Amino acid sequence: MRLAHGAHSCMDPVDLTRELVAIPSPTGAEGTVVDRVEEILIEADWVVRRQPVAPGRDNLFATLDPPLVVLSTHLDVVPPHLPLREDEEWLHGRGTCDAKGIAAAMMVAAGHLQRAGERRVGLLFLVGEEDGSQGALAAAELEPRGRFLVNGEPTEGRLSIGQKGALRILLEAEGVSAHSAHPEEGRSAIHLLLDALERIRAIPLPSDPLLGDSTLNVGLVEGGVAPNVLAPSASAALLVRTVEPSSRLREVFAKAVAPLGPHLRLTFPLDIPAVQSAPLPGWDTVTVRYTSDLALLAPWGAGYQLGPGTIRVAHTDGERIRKSELREAVESYVRLCRQLLEMADPAPKATP
Repeated sequence: MRLAHGAHSCMDPVDLTRELVAIPSPTGAEGTVVDRVEEILIEADWVVRRQPVAPGRDNLFATLDPPLVVLSTHLDVVPPHLPLREDEEWLHGRGTCDAKGIAAAMMVAAGHLQRAGERRVGLLFLVGEEDGSQGALAAAELEPRGRFLVNGEPTEGRLSIGQKGALRILLEAEGVSAHSAHPEEGRSAIHLLLDALERIRAIPLPSDPLLGDSTLNVGLVEGGVAPNVLAPSASAALLVRTVEPSSRLREVFAKAVAPLGPHLRLTFPLDIPAVQSAPLPGWDTVTVRYTSDLALLAPWGAGYQLGPGTIRVAHTDGERIRKSELREAVESYVRLCRQLLEMADPAPKATP
């Protein structure tokens, strides 16, 4: 399906979702869907800038006039590709709710505003959100950025005014291999790792009145060569869903494992802060437990999060979204943009 000139401004977001979902775009291979979105926006008279992030992988930033409000989401998806299928109520397939359906609703909403004469809304489409957020990190170099950014993730149509952060912890233990019949001749990296995990799991985690409790998950544990051999190496990867800046927590973790000696290494390969935003009148609000690009897009202004669909089916074999939710999302994005535009520039504007 090819869209006629300017068609995205008045088309059904369900049609556009169908087209985008039909294009596989796992993280690292977003090029084809980025090309198609760029083509659609150029045909609709947007000025589109491509920002290289990695070879063959670009962010897209589309504007009319310098924006006050930017609608943003990501075009990459998790593998494996799930082909589009549908019934009367639902669209099924990879990206339907996370987040190509959201991208489609944003494009149609921005088109409605464009047709009404509103030129101060921009569109920012990112690569790499599902693995490392490379696109969001690179987007800090783009300008002009405006006053408000609305990030698209599945929030069941409610305005998210808070999301937890993510602190990834890597523990690496070094041992000395020996026969398990003579443990005094070696040092078990697994035993050292277990001691570290016990200490970390015993640490009380902070809570926040809006975001709730921090949580810790031991997600990966690796090590050893055989049951009858003291493990020469072992490692564990943990993730804390944070509700406050992580500096104090990182210090507490480091202090807890320091007595275990020099053969244990503690690092923090990922640290994305939590986000809180002021409530807006007229919206049913929610906080979310997951982490998205929103925290990394702080240079783009005050951030909110809104999208159709539920995160509970994202990344699963049953990913889907109701067609009615996509159409409702267009109206929600238009309403939110107008409200934020009024906050950014309260001077009265002539009716086009």
